[in-house]
Amino acid sequence: MPPADAHTDPGPVPRTGSGTEGPPEPRLTAELRALLGTEAPAPRRGARDSGLLDRPGEWPPVPTSAGAFQLVPVTPARDLPTLTGWMNDPAVAAFWELAGDESVTAAHLTPQLDGDGRSVPCLGVLAGVPMSYWEIYRADLDRLARYGPIRPHDTGIHVLIGSAAHRGRGLGTILLRAVADLVLDHRPRCTRVVAEPDVRNTPSVSAFLGAGFRYSAEFALPEKRAALMVRDRAHRAQL
Repeated sequence: MPPADAHTDPGPVPRTGSGTEGPPEPRLTAELRALLGTEAPAPRRGARDSGLLDRPGEWPPVPTSAGAFQLVPVTPARDLPTLTGWMNDPAVAAFWELAGDESVTAAHLTPQLDGDGRSVPCLGVLAGVPMSYWEIYRADLDRLARYGPIRPHDTGIHVLIGSAAHRGRGLGTILLRAVADLVLDHRPRCTRVVAEPDVRNTPSVSAFLGAGFRYSAEFALPEKRAALMVRDRAHRAQL
């Protein structure tokens, strides 16, 4: 089941002791520190060397009001436990539908990692902390193009914020804008960044709107009714 861009809630910060903080976020491992430092990731498999997406794994960190942010391509041996923990958070599982053991998460990642690079799964690392999961994908090469009004080189985003401690702080809006800007900066042929959250996922839709996306259309996918959210290169300076 494809993801539904869950949990980009732009609301207030939960208070300490409210019971909503969730488990502590994982800190950078030595390998991830190397990836963010001077050592380049070893090229392997389609998603690692994705010319179809102008190589997201090589995009630099960007400053945001919440700290420096970078997309780091997923390495299952390093990241599978973290991602599986996030997928088993009930709030995430309600939309991504990937709860279960590590084999469930691995089965979701493998077609992307072993494919032709049309979808690149990444960790979102904010101020040195892996705290979100992103899929950057070619929407025009995705099944999405069979259902909605997709144009050549449209670039899609799926996102989840990993734990409750990072939700409700407006981070979804901040990071969606940062990632959309990264796409537009590094994919010159891309005129639109798109997403297709479930229309029922109002926090996600609100976060996209706050990040300069517009609510372009609604259409039916096999598993949900989707809102097509679009951020246009042509209107970038005004949003």
